[in-house]
Amino acid sequence: MYRYLLSSREGSLAVVTLNRPERRNALSLDLMLELIACLDEIGATREVRAVILAAAGKVFSSGHDLNELVGGTIAEYRRLFDVCAQLMTRIQSIPQPVIAQVQGIATAAGCQLVATCDLAVSSELATFATPGVKNGLFCSTPMVALTRAVGRKRAMEMLLTGKAVDAHSAADWGLVNRVVPAAELETEARKLACQVAEASPLTVSIGKQAFYAQIELDQPRAYAYAKEVMSMNAAAYDAQEGITAFLEKRAACWQGR
Repeated sequence: MYRYLLSSREGSLAVVTLNRPERRNALSLDLMLELIACLDEIGATREVRAVILAAAGKVFSSGHDLNELVGGTIAEYRRLFDVCAQLMTRIQSIPQPVIAQVQGIATAAGCQLVATCDLAVSSELATFATPGVKNGLFCSTPMVALTRAVGRKRAMEMLLTGKAVDAHSAADWGLVNRVVPAAELETEARKLACQVAEASPLTVSIGKQAFYAQIELDQPRAYAYAKEVMSMNAAAYDAQEGITAFLEKRAACWQGR
């Protein structure tokens, strides 16, 4: 179905692989449009409980395809970055958690992609950078996701210097959840995905949506919003089933409603 992606199912998991290794999995306009379409399809598939976003070859993603940033018009550049923003928004708006499986270098918009995913598991060989400043194009859109993942001072250091951050530093800074040996990366990413998939898909979907909605609110508004979400969640079938199952010391039977 796709020119630049591989998409497969492993039980309740969807695995999407960036498949442009000869171009270091650069996020061309066509690749981003394909990834948006793929995520839309996954988001509408009730059987899928979690998504793994991987990449073919040695590089996770080198960011935007620089060939598309030479000799264009402002309108063409605006279209490119608008689609990129749509992609990042789609990752966080589909019901299923998206887990980045980072095997190698993730730079510029590739680093943005990792920062945007709900969770990330990294090989110890991976590195992360926003080096646009070195090429005269500040990583302004990657900055949005990066700042929210690692905080102001660390984001500014990466953005202003373009210096690469190793995997363990990325974990310490909050850019990725965990770092594992390269040989264990696929296994660990799937283990995390399966842990997520054990929960009620309805509950996970509600929680993911609420997380991103409340995170930018001040504390009083965040509590007001979260209170309403939790009240509605408590009345759902899966919440009643889960609470009852816990009290009765049995496994819950999720219905997704």
